Amino acid sequence: STMFLVGLSGGIASGKSTVVAVLRELGCAVIDADVIAREVVQPHFKAYQQIVRYFGTEILLENGEINREALGNIIFSHPEKRQLLNSITHPEIQKEMLKQILKYFVLGYRYVILDIPLLFETSRLTKFMKYTVLVYCDPPTQLSRLMKRNGLSQAEAEARIASQLPLDEKRKLASHVIDNSGDRESTRRQVLRLHARLEDSLDFLWARLAAGTVVAGLGGLVYLLLRHFIS
Repeated sequence: STMFLVGLSGGIASGKSTVVAVLRELGCAVIDADVIAREVVQPHFKAYQQIVRYFGTEILLENGEINREALGNIIFSHPEKRQLLNSITHPEIQKEMLKQILKYFVLGYRYVILDIPLLFETSRLTKFMKYTVLVYCDPPTQLSRLMKRNGLSQAEAEARIASQLPLDEKRKLASHVIDNSGDRESTRRQVLRLHARLEDSLDFLWARLAAGTVVAGLGGLVYLLLRHFIS
């Protein structure tokens, strides 16, 4: 199989960060939607001004940045306010993701990984992915890891897991699954196999070459044509 855009997702405490770390070690192009989401609400971005206008200055920290915890508490109990926030931030996040995709496209990467935590919950972006990859672990392992990582009781951890689409449901939707139930080395071997398969792809090669020509400019081509007709 060949691919260009690869959607990567997981569940809370499923080990997605472990998989991303291996992919980055391999030199893969990874675009982290969470990082972009934090960037677009910084004071110098358009989304910041809109958020403050609608949610008020009480959500700001002393340094002027948005208090993510305070904002999170508001949207958690008010679905209509969550929708409003999403309508402000999602277009800005998608624009920044597109800019990064185009950068890697021109640089000639075989594929670009979009690390999107709620990829399967929203489903809106899956249509743009050639393939989707789920970082999976079995439910008892997920619960145990979350309790240990966050210092939660079993009831607290179960409540957080229940707020997401179950991994077994996401597994049915994904075209590739990295099973992270075992040790790190087992996970690493699975990532290496997937990477090798993707690197064999020559899909979009001509499109990348064409884009590179446009970005580099047409000066060289014009020069060669002039030499051809003059000589």
